[in-house]
Amino acid sequence: MNFIEKIRNKAKENLKSIVMPEGEEPRMIEAAAFLQKEKLVTPILLGSPQVIKDKARELNADLNGIQIIEPANAAEIEDFADEYYELRKHKGVTPEKAKETVKDPLFFGAFMVRRGMVDSAVAGSINATGNVLRAAIQVVGLAEGIKVVSSSFAMILKDGREFTFADCAVIPDPDEEQLASIAISSTHTHEGLIGTKANVAMLSFSTKGSAAHPAVDKVVNAMNIVKQKAPEINIDGELQFDAALLPDVGKRKAPGSPVAGQANVFIFPDLNSANIGYKIAQRLGGAEAIGPTIQGLAKPYNDLSRGCSVDDIINVACICSILS
Repeated sequence: MNFIEKIRNKAKENLKSIVMPEGEEPRMIEAAAFLQKEKLVTPILLGSPQVIKDKARELNADLNGIQIIEPANAAEIEDFADEYYELRKHKGVTPEKAKETVKDPLFFGAFMVRRGMVDSAVAGSINATGNVLRAAIQVVGLAEGIKVVSSSFAMILKDGREFTFADCAVIPDPDEEQLASIAISSTHTHEGLIGTKANVAMLSFSTKGSAAHPAVDKVVNAMNIVKQKAPEINIDGELQFDAALLPDVGKRKAPGSPVAGQANVFIFPDLNSANIGYKIAQRLGGAEAIGPTIQGLAKPYNDLSRGCSVDDIINVACICSILS
C-alpha cells in the first residue's frame, strides 16, 4: 500500500466533514463527487446551487447527498458578520464591511470551521495563497502557543521511508520564535499524518558548534525555545543534514544526540534552503513530495496550488480530515 492509499484509508476510517469554498470550480465539483462516492470525507460546496448543479451535469458528476450553500443567502450570514466585526473592528472594519467580507466564500468557509460546523476547509484552486491564508488566519486563528502559520511536505522516498520537511512554502526568513513554531507544528503534522514518532532535527551548516555564525545561533536558540515550550518533543540541533540522517555520521559528529542519525522531521533554517532541499530530493532523488500542508492553525484550512489536479484536491481533503 502506497502513501496516498494509506492517507485515503485513514480518512475513510474516521469520516470528517470538509467545506470547499470554491464550489463552482469544475475540479472541486469532480473532487467532491469522488469524496462523497468513496466515503472519504463529507464534502460541502459553497456557491450558487444552480451554477454548481449545471456544471455537475456537464461533468457527469453525481452530487447526490452533497450539501450546497450559497453564502450570500445563508441564514448564518448576519451572525458571522457580527462576529467578524468584533474580531476585526480594532483594524478599522465597519459592520458594513464585515457583512460584505463574510459573503466571500473563503471567509464564510472559515467561519464554518471556526464554529465547528465542519471539521476543515480546502481552497486555493482559483484563489491566491495570500487570500486563502488571510481568511484562515483572521477567522480560524492560530493554534495555542503557535506564533505563525507555516507549511510542511511529506517526502516519500523510493525505498518507502517517510520524512517531513519544513517550512518549504510560507515564511521566507523565520526568526527564532517562528522557527520554533515551525518545529512544533511540523511535529504535530508528522505524527498525525505519517503516524510515527517525530525525531526533529534543526538543520544548519554546522553540527554542535563546528562553525560559529549568527545563522547558527538562530537555529540553536529556536531549538531551546521548543524544549521550553514543548519538552515532550524529541529535538536536537544544530545538525548538518548528513549528521541528522545517517547513523554513522551522527555518531561521529554528534555523539550522544537523541536525534542524530535517526531524524525523520527536518526543520530548515529558512525558505531558501527548505524549498531548494525538497526539490532536490524530489527531482534528483525521486522522492514523492506530498503537500504543502498548511500548519499552525487552530483547525485545518489547507491551501492548494492553482494548478492542482482533481487528485490533488482529493488527497489534500483527506490530509485535512486526518489532521482535524
